[in-house]
Amino acid sequence: MEDYLPTPGPLLKDIKTPADLRKLKPNQLQQVCDELRDFIIDLVSVHGGHFGASLGVVELTVALHYIYQTPKDLLLWDVGHQAYGHKILTGRRDQFHTNRRYKGISGFPKRSESEYDAFGVGHSSTSISAALGMAVARDLNQTDKKVVAVIGDGAMTGGMAFEAMNNAGALKSDMLVILNDNNMSIDPNVGALKEYLADITTTKTFNKMRDEIYDLLGHLKGAGTAMRKVGSRLEKAAMAAITPGSLFHALGFKYYGPVDGHNVETLRRHLEDLREVKGPKLLHIVTVKGKGFAPAEREQTKWHAQSSPFDKITGKSLAKPSSGPKKGPKYQDVFGDALVELAAKNENIVAITPAMPSGSSLWPMMNTFPERSFDVGIAEQHAVTFAAGLAAEGKKAFSAIYSTFLQRAYDQVIHDVVIQKLPVVFCIDRAGFAGADGPTHHGLYDVSYLRAIPNMIVSSPMNEQELRDMMYTASEYNEAAWAIRYPRGNSTGMDVREGFQWMEIGKGREIRKGEGVAILSFGPIGNYVTEAFDVLDAEGVRPGHYDMRYAKPLDTELLDRVAAEYDHLITIEDGTRLGGFGSAVSEYLMQRGADCSLTILGIPDRIVEHGTQRELHDEVGIGPDGIVQAVRSCLEPSFRS
Repeated sequence: MEDYLPTPGPLLKDIKTPADLRKLKPNQLQQVCDELRDFIIDLVSVHGGHFGASLGVVELTVALHYIYQTPKDLLLWDVGHQAYGHKILTGRRDQFHTNRRYKGISGFPKRSESEYDAFGVGHSSTSISAALGMAVARDLNQTDKKVVAVIGDGAMTGGMAFEAMNNAGALKSDMLVILNDNNMSIDPNVGALKEYLADITTTKTFNKMRDEIYDLLGHLKGAGTAMRKVGSRLEKAAMAAITPGSLFHALGFKYYGPVDGHNVETLRRHLEDLREVKGPKLLHIVTVKGKGFAPAEREQTKWHAQSSPFDKITGKSLAKPSSGPKKGPKYQDVFGDALVELAAKNENIVAITPAMPSGSSLWPMMNTFPERSFDVGIAEQHAVTFAAGLAAEGKKAFSAIYSTFLQRAYDQVIHDVVIQKLPVVFCIDRAGFAGADGPTHHGLYDVSYLRAIPNMIVSSPMNEQELRDMMYTASEYNEAAWAIRYPRGNSTGMDVREGFQWMEIGKGREIRKGEGVAILSFGPIGNYVTEAFDVLDAEGVRPGHYDMRYAKPLDTELLDRVAAEYDHLITIEDGTRLGGFGSAVSEYLMQRGADCSLTILGIPDRIVEHGTQRELHDEVGIGPDGIVQAVRSCLEPSFRS
């Protein structure tokens, strides 16, 4: 089934580009939507992918490409999980079975992939800023392009979205923002904006009053000039007072909606009208994530992304039981369970996540200690400073955040945490290669950008036992901030003892003593070394192996001993070589004038695309085969002889 591609419906099969879509009559668009939705369900049921968001915007996708002259007109999708229909309609239908696969097309819009992908995305809340930049460039270039940004209500909680709207309102740039309101990001949305939008879409009184005011104003406009002026002022005042658009009006946007996001004819008519309205405007549409697939509508978080094959009628998984060795729990689940245990012992422990309670496995903590658990929405900068405020008042703040998203809060880490020596614990999930989500989600840079900061411990456990003990040690340590990084995916499956033990800060351990070559590993990537040893031992080569645990502070005592005992050292990490753990070792050995060679294995200085973690590790030479080759290279004269 690897190359399975569904047969498109009778209308969809002839749509190679949006120009073909625009040849159809308006009354044919609903059939296109039905065929497109069926195609997505059929495809993802076999190959997996981001599912619910794309089903929720099928009608919007068709209407947008029907009304706007893409790719001349610029269409930006915030986050990009919702762009499957967009990709299928823009020349990639026959390649879509390669979506998110190694060397295949990306799961997100990508400028280098298609002229229809106006802006690359992966992180949230960026579309309005980029769209504004494009709108201003259009005006400077004196062209007539239209610019549209589609942003979800979850992404709208990101501060960057409001910064962009504030600027767009001031510049009065001609652009359209479409707010796709489904009350979901990955997990259910939280916060005041959620409640505000809910009031808009559910208050019957508002809808009744709005209709009555429109009727009244219609009568007034039949009167004289003076009365029409009064009517115009009354219209603005009344609409500002009772319409949901008051917030957006205040930012300088004309507000339209809410509109049924699953009525393609209604959307088509609104977009046709709005295309001619000048200035910044916002269309608020209401959709259902997973629309058209009952299991996804019922369990929207579960069906946000689906990696295994499933029955497209019932939703039942078709994944076959693994015949390989038993896998351990996911690292994030080890973290989530350990945090609950620690919080039960320490009432000062609190937990923070920026809209990822499921992905970061914080639900056990949120269910057990709801008053000490906080989902702040898609707002990483706020999450970090909020954690700093908690720490300033004596709370032990554990901030669970993906490596790639922590990048967004670098300023807050420096200014609000480490300068003030606040002992926030950053539990950095998805460190290293993220897999099929690709370069926007790889967590490759955290060691480099955190290692440079004073008052910061940077650590990574090799297995689940070390993760638990690091968390415990961090919970008891109050002299600096602490970063604990761990990857996406399953742990080793080792037997984990009950309780916790203190882990000496800045100390590694010897796993195996060897001869000639020593491998210094940082984090779970060190488990590949064991696989490599199976090959090397058969060749009569016996390298040593040291689990270093800390990139900062380094175990310099252990490094001195290893450098004295071995002729060749190899460092390995699931992170960038530039400024990472290997760089730290190199800097120290150079200062000491150590008489040994050093090979640094890690991610090279280039963008690495998507694929499985193992495929990407092998590509850059940090899988077992790469380790074997690095050892052989160190001992090359011996292998030649």
